[in-house]
Amino acid sequence: MKRLESNLTNMMLSLTLVALVAAALLGGLYVMTKDPIDQQKKQKQEAAITSVLPQVEGMTIAEPETADGMTLHKAYKDGEWIATAVETEENGFGGKFKVMIGFDKAGNVVNYEVLEHQETPGLGDKMTAWFKNTDKSGQNILGSNPADRQFIVSKDGGEVDAITAATISSRAFLKAVNRAYNAVGASPVQAATGASQKAVEETIAGETAEGVNNESQAAGNAETPCTETEQDNNPQID
Repeated sequence: MKRLESNLTNMMLSLTLVALVAAALLGGLYVMTKDPIDQQKKQKQEAAITSVLPQVEGMTIAEPETADGMTLHKAYKDGEWIATAVETEENGFGGKFKVMIGFDKAGNVVNYEVLEHQETPGLGDKMTAWFKNTDKSGQNILGSNPADRQFIVSKDGGEVDAITAATISSRAFLKAVNRAYNAVGASPVQAATGASQKAVEETIAGETAEGVNNESQAAGNAETPCTETEQDNNPQID
């Protein structure tokens, strides 16, 4: 077989052929995996809805509704509305995260499940369990109502203890819960105090100089790197 002459035209043709083959392979892989991935996401969503709603025999869940950019899954028993699972998202420290939050008809938090997140391992990712730790009343929001208890981190004047060294993630999570509560149609509450909401927006916008400085300090005091700290947080790293 005659070897192709090494020139610009042949090089471009070879690169184009390689790119086309790679694109075809990637396209085929996407088609093969799309349905299983979508099915897995659907199963995870359905499991989360069941998990965050009250365990009531004979309960039925209506078709999803939308409100303020969130998806609501309302549950009924004998035709009477008894609870709602709200799927929402918020900007955390590492990017957007999605969470499913269940409320009973009185507006109390039944349970929550974090569906997706990009928060720092060992810090912000603790949101998956932190706010439903029944051993720590300051952390636990289950059974509480945002209209009766300030779902704002304590350092901002609220009544919920933030995740250690992850105040930004904590603020964002509680903001998501408050927004979900309002979407259910209960008595409106602020998504965050002016102070905490401003802090979330400014920090995510890049005003994290203090946090970056403390990242190095916290990393030096911990066995694992810490990337989500604030100077006024004075964290005790576990």
